[in-house]
Amino acid sequence: MKKHVVLYKQLSPALMERLQAHAEATFIDDPKRDDFARLRAALPDAQGLLGASIKLDATLLDLAPQLEAIATVSVGVDNYDIEDLDRRGIALCNTPDVLTETTADTGFALIMATARRVVELANMVRSGDWKQNIGAAHFGSDVHGKTLGIIGMGRIGEALAQRGHFGFGMPVLYHSHSAKPAVEARFNAGYRSLEALLREADFVCLTVPLTAETEGLIGKEQLALMRPQSILINIARGKVVDEQALIEALQSGRIRGAGLDVFEREPLATDSPLLRLKNVVATPHMGSATHETREAMARCAVDNLISVLKGERPTNLVNPKGWEAQR
Repeated sequence: MKKHVVLYKQLSPALMERLQAHAEATFIDDPKRDDFARLRAALPDAQGLLGASIKLDATLLDLAPQLEAIATVSVGVDNYDIEDLDRRGIALCNTPDVLTETTADTGFALIMATARRVVELANMVRSGDWKQNIGAAHFGSDVHGKTLGIIGMGRIGEALAQRGHFGFGMPVLYHSHSAKPAVEARFNAGYRSLEALLREADFVCLTVPLTAETEGLIGKEQLALMRPQSILINIARGKVVDEQALIEALQSGRIRGAGLDVFEREPLATDSPLLRLKNVVATPHMGSATHETREAMARCAVDNLISVLKGERPTNLVNPKGWEAQR
């Protein structure tokens, strides 16, 4: 008898067919619409869950006594209490690697758009306000040759470093838990303390996961260390930055600008001061949002889920303790 899985993310026909060859699948579109009523009703019979962007807390997991695996279509796992999953013997799988290059593309797009004021000036043209050749009041800043500072030198950080070093001749500085000699050799990169990186970098790019250590990592004190001409880029998680402190730094000219794909609360409120600042480029958490990458992420999640349901250790296991407890 096939096991039962609950999906709260639409799969392509090919991936749905692949999953249904191994499990009975129930799809719930827009599970938040009815305050999770349909999801809660489906959980008691679920051996597997597949989806993204829902916080699966203890209240929901208590309704799923048969649950063996959660396959999240994301790299970040901040929506899950790993220790609780371990105690319950639930394996959590994510989708690293497949979105690395696309997310780095997004980061560099934000660097370029913010430095060269692309959105602001494109809106000027669209609104009919381009009446004469632009002057110094509309000039941006160069990207090539400027210092790229990366906080969090994981896969995405390395992909950003590659673009900056090889594509734009940018000196690369980085901060992480420890020095990475291979990264330094490949990109001629320099390891810095957080404070030193903030003082030296022209572009400060955040690529860290959201953890207890990184929540609020960039606040008023850290922003005060940055150069007035520097730009903050956040493709990590919104809560890594104290948003109110960032707003104040941008309003006062303490830093030149910010390119933001993530926010403390998403979607971003329509009355957020960030939306009224010309020195901000704000995008809707689109880091991995390409047809190719989202399909690859979903395929990875399906493969992870099938492996667990077959009793095989999945490739992208987040919590080995939960897997072992299940055995």
